[in-house]
Amino acid sequence: MISIERALWNERVMKSLTGMGTVEFIELSKLFAKELYIQANNKPNRKRKVGGGNKGALKTVEQKLFYILFYFKVYPTFDVAGFLFEVNRSKACEWVGKYAAPLEKCLGKALVLPVRKITDVKEFYQLFPEVQDLFIDGVERKALRPKKSRAANRRYSGKKKTHTRKNIVGCDEKRKILFLSPSKNGKLHDKKALDKTILPQCLPDDLTVWVDKGFRGIDKNCKAKIMMPKHNSKKKALTAEEKSNNAVISGIRMTVEHAINGIKRFAIIANPFRNKNGKDDKFTEICAGLWNWHLNHA
Repeated sequence: MISIERALWNERVMKSLTGMGTVEFIELSKLFAKELYIQANNKPNRKRKVGGGNKGALKTVEQKLFYILFYFKVYPTFDVAGFLFEVNRSKACEWVGKYAAPLEKCLGKALVLPVRKITDVKEFYQLFPEVQDLFIDGVERKALRPKKSRAANRRYSGKKKTHTRKNIVGCDEKRKILFLSPSKNGKLHDKKALDKTILPQCLPDDLTVWVDKGFRGIDKNCKAKIMMPKHNSKKKALTAEEKSNNAVISGIRMTVEHAINGIKRFAIIANPFRNKNGKDDKFTEICAGLWNWHLNHA
């Protein structure tokens, strides 16, 4: 069994194994303990009090939180996870589903999970009253090739030259992820994926939106000020001033790239996704929440 106590004494090791430092881990474990208690109390047909019965391999709250964070950060196969934690691979698989749900709930109560849907300008003001700049970009993560050719074609991304799943990410100037769209297949273009969220129609006119050239046409349905590098044309080359402006805009827009890299600190997002279809969306949301939690304690 991996020694949790030894890892807690080493900040570097904790970040390598869980994606967060010791202080962040301890603070999160307090919220995680409450969610585990609620989960155990709401278990149907309970015959014993909470805490009764045989103790499992993960005896403490810290061990349970360490395992689920370790799974997101390292993303081992269940055979490897089972070997490291001295259990069967089926138990390692069961723990992921058992502890991911309370982790998501405690991140939600800590108000660090990104918003998944915005319906109008009023709701945007209520959620983000102090935001003046919004940085938007698409993030793709590799996925296994589906066995059916039709599904494989939908998931194939011409941009990444592989099968992927895609989300649209919106962050503020502090790299905090404010918005995360539902996961879509990689074939869908970034602009079309953004249009499906109706986010452009919900942005106020006093907001500045920073995007790349892949979102050309966003200004047709958006009242906010759009900052986008100017597109080069075969008929008319960019002037030196336009190239300089493009460089400035691209440099400022790198904020969203840093936010995306924050999500991809977790190998479950950076590596090809091996779990069942549908779970990738929830796991991406949790990783975005963990990144926001890290920023709050940085």
